[in-house]
Order: sequence, then C-alpha cells, then structure tokens
Amino acid sequence: MIRLFAAASAIALATSLPAAAQEFSEERIDQHIRTLSDDWFEGRAPGTSGEDKTVAYLSGAFAGAGLQPGGDLREDGSRAWTQDVILNRSTMTEAPSLSISIGGEDVTMVQDKDLAVRSPLNGMARVKLDDVPLLFVGYGTHAPERNWSDFKDAEVKGKVIVALVNDPDFESGEGVFGGEAMTYYGRWTYKYEEAARRGAAGVLVIHETKPASYPWGVIANGNNETLDIVRDDPAKAHSALQGWMHVDTASRLFEAAGISYEEAKKMAQRRDFQPMDLGATIDATLVSKSEQIAAKNVVGILPGSKHPDEHILFTGHHDHLGVGEPDETGDTIYNGAIDNASGLSFMIEMGRAFAASGGTERSLVFLAVGAEESGLLGAKYYAANPLYPLETTVGVLNVDGPGVHGPTRDFSISGSARLGLLDVLTEEAAARGRSYSPDPNPAAGGFFRSDHFAFAQVGVPAVSFNSGRDLVDGGTERAAAIAKTYATKYYHQQSDEWSPDWDLTGIVNDAQLIYAVAERLGNSRDWPNWAEGSEFKALRDASAEARD
Repeated sequence: MIRLFAAASAIALATSLPAAAQEFSEERIDQHIRTLSDDWFEGRAPGTSGEDKTVAYLSGAFAGAGLQPGGDLREDGSRAWTQDVILNRSTMTEAPSLSISIGGEDVTMVQDKDLAVRSPLNGMARVKLDDVPLLFVGYGTHAPERNWSDFKDAEVKGKVIVALVNDPDFESGEGVFGGEAMTYYGRWTYKYEEAARRGAAGVLVIHETKPASYPWGVIANGNNETLDIVRDDPAKAHSALQGWMHVDTASRLFEAAGISYEEAKKMAQRRDFQPMDLGATIDATLVSKSEQIAAKNVVGILPGSKHPDEHILFTGHHDHLGVGEPDETGDTIYNGAIDNASGLSFMIEMGRAFAASGGTERSLVFLAVGAEESGLLGAKYYAANPLYPLETTVGVLNVDGPGVHGPTRDFSISGSARLGLLDVLTEEAAARGRSYSPDPNPAAGGFFRSDHFAFAQVGVPAVSFNSGRDLVDGGTERAAAIAKTYATKYYHQQSDEWSPDWDLTGIVNDAQLIYAVAERLGNSRDWPNWAEGSEFKALRDASAEARD
C-alpha cells in the first residue's frame, strides 16, 4: 500500500506544481526515477506484472503531464495509451544439458559459467544436438561490399559456428571496417542472423570484456527466457543453438586444436583468413515452451497546431531485466534506475513542459517502448507497425540513461552517424555554452544498441542523446571513472538502484537542450536528413514525395 501511494503521489506531483515551458524540476525527475526503480515494479520485465504496473504508472504520468493518449486505435475511433507489441516468449523448462569434446575428452559445460545459451527461438520445443562439429569462422562476417568474407567457401550447414565478438579492426584500429568504431557486423545480433542465413545448427560468440564492452556477468543473466517478434518461420531467423562462450573455454578449445587463442584472433583479422575446424564437437539438449504475449509501448501525444500529420518522436525504453538469481547481497531485482528509469523521467518531464507551453505546430509523440533489453523489440515493432506515418516523422530523439552526476560542458550521441539532427543539436548546444564530443567509445557499438536504431533502419533520422563526458565538476577524468564503474558494477546488475547522492542538474540542462531542438523543429518546415554517404539516406530519400 505504501508503494501504491508513492506511485500515485508521483503522478499527482506532476500535475500539482506550477508548470511553465522549459522549467524542468529536479524534484519531479528524482521522484519518477525513485518510483519506477522501486522493488514494487519487479524490474519492469516484459509480459510480467511488473510491466503492467509500469504501463499503468506511465499512462497516469503522461495524462498528469497534460498529454493525450496516442496508442492503438479503439473501435470508437479514440486512442488507447498503449500499443500492443505481440511477441513470442520462449522459456526453458529444464536446465540445459551441454558438453563439448575437447582433446577427445567430453567436458561438461556449466550454463552461465562456461557457456551462456539462450532459450531457443527457432520454434522447436526440444533442441537436441549430438556430436555436432564446432567450426571457427573468425568474426563471422560476410561483407561483400568490403571484399571480406570470413566464411569463404566453407559449408556451415549443420555445424555450430564459433565467432569472435566485434569487428576485425577492433584490435588493430585500422582496416576495411572503419577502425576501432564498431560496425553492425561486429554486433552479436548480426552474427546470430548470419548463422541462421547459412543454415548453421548453432552459433557461439566468444566473450571478451573489452570488445564486447561489458563483463561476462551481463551475458550470464536472463538466458532462461528470451523474446522475439512473431515470425511465420522462426527457424529462418534463428539457429537452434544461440549463445556465448566464455573466453577461458575458448582458450582451452584452441589450445587443444594446436593453436593459441591469440594466434587464432590474429589470423581472423586478415582478409585471407580461412575457417578452422576445431576438432571438437558439442552435445546440447534444450527443452522449452513458447507462448505469445502482448508487451506494451506506452504512447502520449500533443497534436500539432498547424501540421498535426507531421510528428517528432521522443523515445526511451521502459523495460528492464525483471527478477533473477540473487546477487552476493541477496538482491534478486534488476531495478534499472539509470537504465532506463532516468530516461522515462526525462520523457515525462519533457511532455509536461511542452504541454504547459501549448506544444508546437507539428505533433509531438512521447513513445516509451517495451522489450528493448530483448533486442529493441518494442521499437522494431513500432517501426514495422507505425501508429503515425514514418514518411512524415521528422526525427527521433532517444534518451537512454541520461547522466546523474551533474552538468557537463559537452554532449554526445551513440555512434558516429552524421545527420541533420546532430547539426541542430550542435547549434542549440553551442547557444547554451556546450559543445559536441564524438562518442568516446565507438567500439562498443552504442549506435546499434538503443531504440533509435530501429528507426534508422527504416530511414527515419534518429539519434540517441548522451549527456557528455566533460563534467563541470571533475572534467573528463571524473566522467571516465564514473563510466568505468557503471560498466563494471551497475550495468545490467541488481545494483542499478536509485541513489540520494545523485546530482540531477545535468538532466535538467539536457532537457532544456532537447526541448530547444524539438521546439525549433516543431515550429519549422525543416526535414532533417542523413548525411551524404550514410547507409540510411537512400531509405529516407525514397519517401521524399510525402514531405513535399
């Protein structure tokens, strides 16, 4: 009852305080973060009572902020607060049985220690692999436009491929994949997709903390349940076995094959790399059940005064990882305070500010997407089933984990994409004494890891805003230390909880910047686009007539 009162109080707070354009309240933001990351929300996992509570809270908070429902159309022509996101949920009903023959010896693989395999998404209730060969395919990349293929002419059908994480350029810093910055070929999702396209029986991505950009503990978590969009033929998109291999397991495999792991990596960084039979086989038995669930996107809107059919989207994900095994303190709940209760709070406060000012000439859509942690599924679903036409969507401003350690002198975006939205951000930031700093860790592939990417894939200009890495208090050195600590101790761990020690003045500054960008675009006839040479520009240009 106390927590129910806290949720209701937070919504009331959004409506009772004086509202004025561009006035953003640390207290309101703090209250929303504290509430949404409370244990009562059970980690906000899709398809759970925790998601139900989250959706109810966000719907109430959007309404209290002055937004209108912007979700699915009802039979009477009105709109709901939500968009149903129909997903397939696969849950392992038994612990997986895993073993690999290494040097002629059958070695039991411990789930989440030696391997981390996911509940299967290929539509089979029972996956059984017996003595399936393991084939090392370097980085698992086929990029004909770069004259590169790790597969060469090797037959991978019916085999389990073993691939390195990230790109061939990651360690060398130079090559045809753009140097240290990760391309989509470096993402584990791409490697899964390529394995399925080639008919592999499975794929295991070797984990190393630096090229993956997160520790093994992030991998060894949440594999018992996996989600995907509903597919007519899921086996075409998913191999039977998908997962990760601990680097220690990989090192043992390569040593038994007569080569060191480091030597194998160096070979894989060359264009002339040839796939390598590891002389090992894997046995695996996975038993699961599948069901369809309706996760939710929560949608609020402020209709435009002159051009209501043109839309600017604010996005951020409302889900997190739910409830899992206890950590060393006994905590089982992944509260997701920074990731992404902070972004949701930012969005609620942004909606309140625009509602107080009367909105803009174009419509403003506030889209809290679900199932991001499962592969950007809520955003992908919206992009495939848009509530408002993508052709006349001006752009997407995504916020995922804004800074909670004070104001910065700069700002950044995830990845290095160049587009008109970044130009507007840079100009408005300069007017506020802030500069643009490129993504400090492009090798982490941040561009592909947040919800804006689903919109970029269909051509809509989209950025994921980052607060910056030059803190007014402590500069880049303190910011780097905070980022390192977050990655190792808090990211996707139970310890990502609200703290009374946070300094939210930085979020207020960020909100003022994003407000200025959206206000400028919302009252203009400008249509930002991708820069020349961007892989997304042709998609956007194909719908140019709709924006005449």
